[in-house]
Amino acid sequence: MKTSVKTLRLENNIIAKASGEFHGGIYPPENKQQSMTLPVGSLPIPDELIFPLNQHMGAPAEPIVSVGDNVLGGQKIAEAVGMFSATIHASSSGTVSAIEERILPHPSGMSGLCIVIQTDGKHQHIDFQTCDDYLEQEPTELIEKIREAGVTGLGGAGFPTAVKLKPPANDIINTLILNGTECEPYITADHSLMLYHAEEVIASAKLLSHILGNPEHVLIGVEDNKSDAIQALASALKNSAMNNIQIMTFPTKYPSGGEKQLIQLLTGKEVPSGAIPASLGIVMQNVGTAVAAYRAVALGQPLTSRITTLVGEALTTQRNYQVLLGTPIEFALQQAGFDASNNERLIMGGPMMGFTLKELTTPIIKSTNCIIAPSKKELPSPPPAQECIRCGLCSEVCPVSLLPQQLYWYAKAEDYERAQNYNLFDCIECGACSYVCSSNIPLVQYYRATKGSIRQQEQEKIKSDHARQRFEFRQRRFAKAEAEKIAKREARKKAAAKAKQLQAEKLARNPEANKDSTPKCDPVTEAIARVKAKENDPAAQQARLERSINSAKNRMTKLQEKLANAEHDKKNPISAQIKQVEVRLQNAEKQLAEFTSSEVVDDKPTIQDAASSAIEKAKANTAALANMSEKEKLEKQLTSLKQRLKKAHQRLADAEQENNEHLDAFKNSVTKLEQKLKDTQTQLSASTKADKYGLN
Repeated sequence: MKTSVKTLRLENNIIAKASGEFHGGIYPPENKQQSMTLPVGSLPIPDELIFPLNQHMGAPAEPIVSVGDNVLGGQKIAEAVGMFSATIHASSSGTVSAIEERILPHPSGMSGLCIVIQTDGKHQHIDFQTCDDYLEQEPTELIEKIREAGVTGLGGAGFPTAVKLKPPANDIINTLILNGTECEPYITADHSLMLYHAEEVIASAKLLSHILGNPEHVLIGVEDNKSDAIQALASALKNSAMNNIQIMTFPTKYPSGGEKQLIQLLTGKEVPSGAIPASLGIVMQNVGTAVAAYRAVALGQPLTSRITTLVGEALTTQRNYQVLLGTPIEFALQQAGFDASNNERLIMGGPMMGFTLKELTTPIIKSTNCIIAPSKKELPSPPPAQECIRCGLCSEVCPVSLLPQQLYWYAKAEDYERAQNYNLFDCIECGACSYVCSSNIPLVQYYRATKGSIRQQEQEKIKSDHARQRFEFRQRRFAKAEAEKIAKREARKKAAAKAKQLQAEKLARNPEANKDSTPKCDPVTEAIARVKAKENDPAAQQARLERSINSAKNRMTKLQEKLANAEHDKKNPISAQIKQVEVRLQNAEKQLAEFTSSEVVDDKPTIQDAASSAIEKAKANTAALANMSEKEKLEKQLTSLKQRLKKAHQRLADAEQENNEHLDAFKNSVTKLEQKLKDTQTQLSASTKADKYGLN
């Protein structure tokens, strides 16, 4: 493998040829011309827009709108949760019609929470705040604007751009690379962007260079099969004031667009396993992502649309479209003349790294760069897999220099430890090994599934560790309490023994003083006598009975709250517990009635009357819960959860202020309550929608 790069400077040092190489790679048919015969088109506004809350790498965003709210295009509808999350904005005006579970554009076909907007057709937007002097502003301010605009990687990974533009402080960035390779067959979204918006690509290079402290080298990597885009970039670059930008071209080979592979091609440096490019002083951004960041800063526009390639022989029109995020894929395909009778499957992404869509109702999201609708002859279903013949072709084409055959055996045997030892997580899932496999084994699917299993095991281990920590904390708390009890008992024994000794010494010093006096009990006996006298005191007995009644009433209140949060069921254990508490309350009332008179003093009801009233009130509450609708129960449960979450936040704040050693336990409690609150809000929203359409 070559570790140095030679460049040939052409056209006033604007275009250079990179001679670096990376291991392996393949040359599949490009199939890019059919979508480049027409310029970038536009689609009409769909009747419905769907915005998944987890269309990026990291934690799902948190909705900040409610069902029934009117929104404008560009308005924030979901807030980022944590550093690796991203905000979401409405792409057109309309009304929030639902916040519910919908099928996501994901290989697993799983569902997730989505905000659904019924558009009004007016396409009204908020006022965007432009910024002409962005090169004079502080990088931190610009990064915050990019974060607020919800910009994530448009090349497919969905990594939040603001995080990538803020590398570790000890990593000095000397090279910025804009990735315009787009090496996967069929996809031409970035090609169209560079061809028709070359000025914005160059402007985005200026912006990112300023944010990163003006690194020495700014490179735009483009495969040599995009000659028109290269010339458009060169023309735009001649008119700019950037002298350190170079357009680097190289021969077409898949997967030259991979981050580590492109770095090897352009710089000759190889990113070590487990490291990031910033450790080598390099930051790379997709050209589409860079332009989205530029528009967020200079034009004030959040990420609400993107260029997406619609291609395949099952479509009447194959071209690139500027598509509103949230547009249902079925709607987009219909505008391109989709013929379902000539199609067996739909692919999101390219044929190498994409996945088959489970539902046409799934939306176009930030990372949707291509939808392929092939005919039955164009991309036929792969033949059945055969046994591995150990031909070794997969190892020859692997761009990361792995051993795909060994990884396949370990993945198939679920030997996760050895798979990790063979650097499974260095696999970029490019599909080159599957493409050349003589036995038609879907190798990437094995690797992807194994990665998922390993991540799941790690999550379960984290949960197990938390549970163990909670158990150990509980055991320590009990042991501490028991030790304190023992210490108190020992202290009382020592005090009693000392008192006896002092009494004995007093008698020894003056025996005549107590000769005719009545013998006195020792302090322990006297203390026991005082306690027994207090127990036999009528006022104390009445107080104990009153405490029993109050305890039963408090227990009744808590059980009623639990019953309100649960489904009504005659066999519900909470209902049985309420009956037991009623019996206990009645017994306490009876004992108090026997102990005291039932007369009314000063025209005020007695304790017995109050207890009877509490029992009647509890029965009335129980009956009311039985007659409550599902929506009313959920609303009552929601109110209770909000109160509990407020108290949990206060306890967490106190723990943080005190630097409590069990801070994680408090945080875990808040997280669980927040999740339960979200689930209840979702159930309430679904119940409200069901009532609206008469489904309940």
